[in-house]
Parts: sequence; structure tokens; C-alpha cells
Amino acid sequence: MGIFSTIMTKIFGHAEAAPSSGSSGSAATTPEAATASAPSAPSSPVDVQAVLTALAEQKGQTLNWRTSIVDLLKLLDMDSSLEARKHLAQELHYSESTEDSAAMNVWLIRQVMQKLAENGGKVPEDLRH
Repeated sequence: MGIFSTIMTKIFGHAEAAPSSGSSGSAATTPEAATASAPSAPSSPVDVQAVLTALAEQKGQTLNWRTSIVDLLKLLDMDSSLEARKHLAQELHYSESTEDSAAMNVWLIRQVMQKLAENGGKVPEDLRH
């Protein structure tokens, strides 16, 4: 399973485990359940911002997942190392130099949000561009 597939599984898996009332209640699920199988696309749009905001509240630490791919990966309990981000960049067809990690990171967070939107995630427009 690729890194993006894991990101998608973790976010969409938390959404499926969350109460359907749309409340900001805990999206309680085990990491094993969240990564059991990669969803191809959810049956209804997943509010990515709501899921990630709820996860950030549960973590109890400040993670700027909106603009930082490193913080997004940390929020999802994933490897946020430079090597992992380079692998994600390759997976998402990043065409620039991965040696400029700042530029790559900016591209990655936007691309991940765009891809989540393309795969059934409800992502605010400002997070995709």
C-alpha cells in the first residue's frame, strides 16, 4: 500500500468510525481498524477538515496539518521523515527536485488535499490550492 493510500485510509476510516450525527465527538477507532483496507472511495463525501480537526483535538498538541505535510503525517501517526516525504512525492509524480524540501513540502500538502478531494473527500477550496 502506498503512502497516499495509507493517508486516505486513515482519514476515511476515521470518518466511517465517527458518529453519523456530524457532532465533534471522538472518532474512536484503532489504528489497525483504520488501516485494514484502503477504501477506493467513500459512499458519501468525507469531511476531511472535520476529521483532521477532531484528530488534532484528540492529540492535544498543536499540529498545523492545513499547511504542513509533516504535521499531517504526524497527526495520522505516519512516518514524516524526509525519506518518506520523498517517497510520497515520487508516488504523486512530483517533477521538481526533492532536494528543495521546502518547495516539495508545500506541493505535497496541496497535492494530498487535492487527491483526497478527487477520491471522495470534502476539502475546502483554500486547502487545495
